[in-house]
Amino acid sequence: MSKRTRLFGYSTLILTIILFGIVFIDQVNTTDHEVYTVKSHSKRTENLSAKDFKSSATLTAVGDILIHSLVYNAAKTSNGYDFKPMFSDVKPMLETADITVANQETMIGGHEIGLSTYPSFNSPFEVGDALKDTGVDIVTIANNHTIDRGEKAIQNAINHYNKIGLPYTGAYSSPEDQTVIRTIKKNGITFSFLAYTYGTNGIPVPKDKPYLVNLIDLKIIEKDIKLAKEQSDVVVVSLHFGNEYQRMPSDEQRNIAKTVIGQGADIILGHHPHVLQPMEWIEAEDGHKGFVIYSLGNFLSSQKSIYREIGGILTLTVNKEIQDGATKIEVENPTFQSTYVSRSHRFKIVPLDKASQFGLANAPKMFTDINDHMYKLLPNTKVAQAN
Repeated sequence: MSKRTRLFGYSTLILTIILFGIVFIDQVNTTDHEVYTVKSHSKRTENLSAKDFKSSATLTAVGDILIHSLVYNAAKTSNGYDFKPMFSDVKPMLETADITVANQETMIGGHEIGLSTYPSFNSPFEVGDALKDTGVDIVTIANNHTIDRGEKAIQNAINHYNKIGLPYTGAYSSPEDQTVIRTIKKNGITFSFLAYTYGTNGIPVPKDKPYLVNLIDLKIIEKDIKLAKEQSDVVVVSLHFGNEYQRMPSDEQRNIAKTVIGQGADIILGHHPHVLQPMEWIEAEDGHKGFVIYSLGNFLSSQKSIYREIGGILTLTVNKEIQDGATKIEVENPTFQSTYVSRSHRFKIVPLDKASQFGLANAPKMFTDINDHMYKLLPNTKVAQAN
């Protein structure tokens, strides 16, 4: 064997050892906050190779995008609407997550059918463009305003979401569309997304077109979760429920959440109250555990009063590990960054702890009070302080 061949062999061996060490260090590295870790579910994975696997992904969610006329008028330009400046200060927090979910409260039916505000909303297409630009990966569109302007607004909205490549869930264009479970795969972890609403403000859903919006029906939800679990590692359910402007979840909300977790959901994202409601771990009777945030509040709206002007950004970490053919999924480390909508700055969304620069008096105190509120059902959790 020549000297050159021996040197090449030694170099290859050393490089292999270094790479193995890097992979090993990466796989044993863990996060600093593991107090509130919940094992969502474990299952045998069939037909896997002998190789083990370990990965994680972050899921971020924001609340209601509620486009009143004051908001879309503030976004008006000479040739349309531009909502992107309203999201610019929070864009870095949303686009860095592996998956970001937003509740698009108002249908983006577009200008052609006439824009409108409360109580019967229709919003510009450009709202969807701004969400896509900001880093949103999927929108939930099942809420009490889904059919405000009828089927035309829903179909227009769905057509635009499809045009810009922004997935949606909770309202659909056809029976076939409704049967498709929305999934997103990141870092080897597959998430599924379901969405339902308590009602539609008294406007009846056409009996021959129930696909236009998903209503909360626990039997249907149980069936959908079963299908979703067959196609994904993590089931995320958005529920539009609760009492408007009530800062704590109702007994009905908590009972529904416990039932849905018991049916196999791993994460519940709550909307509708237009104010923030706390986060909680729920353990069902069968031992399955899941996470719920009862209300993410308003992320963008023109509603007045301080608690309706404050929303936030929820972030969760999901871990997946395959070892000896068994898959384990964990949801952990809920963090919440509160936000504020500054009316004096053309409805710009800003971190609450920085909101004193945008006209909110006592912003640091409000930041601490809101965080205390959001974590009150998660005892012993460390609460972040304002900078």
